Amino acid sequence: MRYVTIEKASDLTGYTPDAIRSKIKRGDWLEGAVWQRAPDGRVLIDLQGYDQWVEGSLQHLACALRPRGRSRSTSTIAESAAESD
Repeated sequence: MRYVTIEKASDLTGYTPDAIRSKIKRGDWLEGAVWQRAPDGRVLIDLQGYDQWVEGSLQHLACALRPRGRSRSTSTIAESAAESD
């Protein structure tokens, strides 16, 4: 079986269900690569994608596609003020 519930994935991988949910929430495990939402809305873990993640072949993809927060840098504020003068 390729797709399993979070609970079954927990049994197979050794990660707790909460750890799996955290990896999904943080974006460590990408939707469509390591997990997928079933038509009924349930989250299923793709065991083939999990194997790729363990082997490191999804690492570069996760970094490239992970949503990034807004920068906290204030340097552009000073630059914008200088440009408007």
